[in-house]
Amino acid sequence: MKKHFLAGLILVLATASVAGAAETIRIAVGHQSKCTDTYSAGIIVKELNLIQKYLPGDGKYKDARFEFDWKDYASGSPITNQMLANKLDFGVMGDYPLIVNGAKFQATESLETLYVAGTGYNQKGSSNGIVVPVASNVQTLSDLKGKAISVPVGSAAWGMLLKALTDIGIDPKKDLEIKNQSPSVGAANIAANKIDAHADFCPWSEIMEFRGTGRKIYDGSEAGVPYLHGVVVRKDYAEKYPEVVVAFMKAIIEAGNWVREDPVRAATNLEKWTGVEREVQYVYFSNGGALTLDPTIKPEWVDALKFDHTVLVKQKAIPPLDFDRWIDDSYIRRAYKDLGLDYEQDLEHTRIAKTENMKLAPAEIWYKDKGIVAYDSVAEMLVAAKAAKSEGKLRAAYVYDDTTGLKIFGHVATYVLSASGIKAFMRKADAEKFAAASGGSIYLASL
Repeated sequence: MKKHFLAGLILVLATASVAGAAETIRIAVGHQSKCTDTYSAGIIVKELNLIQKYLPGDGKYKDARFEFDWKDYASGSPITNQMLANKLDFGVMGDYPLIVNGAKFQATESLETLYVAGTGYNQKGSSNGIVVPVASNVQTLSDLKGKAISVPVGSAAWGMLLKALTDIGIDPKKDLEIKNQSPSVGAANIAANKIDAHADFCPWSEIMEFRGTGRKIYDGSEAGVPYLHGVVVRKDYAEKYPEVVVAFMKAIIEAGNWVREDPVRAATNLEKWTGVEREVQYVYFSNGGALTLDPTIKPEWVDALKFDHTVLVKQKAIPPLDFDRWIDDSYIRRAYKDLGLDYEQDLEHTRIAKTENMKLAPAEIWYKDKGIVAYDSVAEMLVAAKAAKSEGKLRAAYVYDDTTGLKIFGHVATYVLSASGIKAFMRKADAEKFAAASGGSIYLASL
């Protein structure tokens, strides 16, 4: 009896020892459910459980357990703080927060992050914007001198704001008051007319336009620097679990494909997951939308990030950053290879809105009853939209800015009627310039 008892005890202890050896691997991701350009590495991956499809299960991972921890933030800056505290392994954020992340980590002289993939971009720099209350007298950025503007400090929009103000000779530290406000607070203050202007990243300008609470006076495309988001990972984590990082890269690729397969489905689901209206989501994720989902790390994006770093250096807002140490495309390249995809092909292609969107139907309506309908002319769309609105069937109308090719809401565009028909413009100044040059006239369209 005693012999059998001891044998059983040994077996139990041995089994417990083996079970205790099974490692629990944390996958902690900081993302932003109110920032459209992070979705292909954030909310879409989370809701569709995409990383799970690609996690390793052999070798050192044979008995591993994976524990997911998704943390949602209003902007990129707090994600960096949580990564520094080792509470997050991955961070998904915009251009300026990305470089702040890399620089802050390198400044510790003991910790580092790696920039391992993109998520999406707008080659013209659109998706950042500056909005004023609808009834405001402010028409241009110059009109904000001496006034108060809010922005999530440390965000991509903050970096854009600093550059935009400096470009027109306004000192951000002396000539106006910059208030640090989260996107939701800034948007609420615009709606309540409690702030002169609010600068923010995607999709907040369009949220305010769609809800009729704000009017855009400056689009990020005017800054002349590409707008992009991407993924950083703690270097110590990537070195310990490289296969997990590659699994995340594969999930990002699949998330982008899921959006492209059916943009209306994507926009509808994203409304449910994020609270941002599907009509706003469609501005970004439709064919011809403001964002191009692309995980490759293009040389031109590296150049843009280096330029962004110089902007922050001038404001004494960032430590140095060794880009060669920070940028590592080996994980995303491995993901492409494993999936049988051509990384170089995607790397070499940059979507230019002015070129490619002009090949598409010039206008669309999203009907409540029959979905998206494309129109062969802006004039045809305006007639149909007026009828749909009177019947209560209009969700939204979409056109392309004739100057940049960017997709915008039809109800906020300025239209010009000329011999060549009706053209749509994002900026009133561009519309007036075209009207003068073409002999046309401003056409008032009430949507």
